[in-house]
Amino acid sequence: MADVCYEIRNKGWTVANLGEEETLVRSQSVVARVVAGETLIVPVRAKVGDLASIYSFNGTGTLVWKLLETPKTVAELATAIAQEYEVEPAQAERDVTEFVGEMKAVGLVEPSISMAMAGD
Repeated sequence: MADVCYEIRNKGWTVANLGEEETLVRSQSVVARVVAGETLIVPVRAKVGDLASIYSFNGTGTLVWKLLETPKTVAELATAIAQEYEVEPAQAERDVTEFVGEMKAVGLVEPSISMAMAGD
């Protein structure tokens, strides 16, 4: 994958565990905008943007973010990245797993509601 997908400005997170078939979607508690070719994501807490926790994604991270507009598994995301950037599928899966795990750890993505309800 092309260099780093993201920049996390507050490093107080740990990578979340991902289930192999877990379906994820963007969190409803963030606001995202594309500015100067980068996707900027700001968590919203108590109806206020948390400007101390701004996340910036490059092109690769932006593609993952766009794909997560609808529920996707890590495998689906990795397949899209491997095709778009012509990288080995195994490398794409490792990189996407790490990136999505970090996004999950800081609350940018969450399990899809339909998957969460199915597991109850």
